Amino acid sequence: MKLTSSPRMWQKGLLSLALLAGILCSAFSVEARMTEPSPMPPLSSQEADVLLRKATEAPFSGKYYHHDKPGTYLCRQCGMPLYSSRDKFASGCGWPSFDAELPGAVRRLPDADGQRTEIVCAHCGGHLGHVFEGEGFTEKNTRHCVNSLSMAFVDAGSPEEKAAFARREAAACTATAIVAGGCFWGVEDAFEHLPGVCSAVSGYTGGTVPSPTYEDVCTGRTGHAEAVLIRYDPSKISYAQILRRFFEIHDPTQLNRQGPDVGTQYRSAIFYANAQEKAVAEGLIARLKELGYAVQTRLEKAAPFYEAEDWHQNFTARTGRGGCHVPVPRFAQRADGSPVNE
Repeated sequence: MKLTSSPRMWQKGLLSLALLAGILCSAFSVEARMTEPSPMPPLSSQEADVLLRKATEAPFSGKYYHHDKPGTYLCRQCGMPLYSSRDKFASGCGWPSFDAELPGAVRRLPDADGQRTEIVCAHCGGHLGHVFEGEGFTEKNTRHCVNSLSMAFVDAGSPEEKAAFARREAAACTATAIVAGGCFWGVEDAFEHLPGVCSAVSGYTGGTVPSPTYEDVCTGRTGHAEAVLIRYDPSKISYAQILRRFFEIHDPTQLNRQGPDVGTQYRSAIFYANAQEKAVAEGLIARLKELGYAVQTRLEKAAPFYEAEDWHQNFTARTGRGGCHVPVPRFAQRADGSPVNE
């Protein structure tokens, strides 16, 4: 397939200088940004020219130009979802056109030609094409002009599409929090349903015995707490919101117990990873104390976290037991039950 220099060659002539500038700018190599193995096959030389060196395929030549199957278009380099077939339209320009990208999938950059706006994969930085606005093709008034060579396609509802979106979700879950608030079954279940949380795992932390078992922790002699490791997407929920939820789904005024569960393994604790997390926790505790709550929550520096045995994971969802952590709006009401008028 012949590669040319500009999606508007047929309108404005050859833009060889723009292509040369793009190639020179390829010193910012996408390959250098790939920090994890890609699920995609190795790039062909033509795909590499487009994705890594910002070349452009010839108009009307791409395999996805006349392509209308329902499904999802992925980045050919990293396999992350980019566009839905629902947003594809016929523009007649010679390249696949979309009037919207999937949320957070594409970044816009000033093009090397100083006139256009380049679009790249937000995950790996691979060159996709250019974006134009104000042309009036659709109500969204936007056209993502994308090289077919920059993309792969998976059918709607296929295992490949599901796997691609699972990769996208996992890649977004870059932050973690570790908390303890009594029996980890209920704490895990409470966080599993919180928007922005990708997963919650029951385990043990804060003790002195390596790789403890449930029986070890139940003795109260290992120093561990029944804790939950929360993985979340910081673009959707903040660490402060995670901790606010934590204070609402257990009673932070109880010392070394939660209801009928008694012992240091059932203590209320936040295991902070850095000074910023500690400061957030201290601020929320101070606020609760202002509202009259005698907070007993301990702040402990994060220690090794050991996943609990398989039968503890998703226990409430599987058995219907242990879901006793009913949210209480503690930041909206004082300890005596009166509302906070702010």
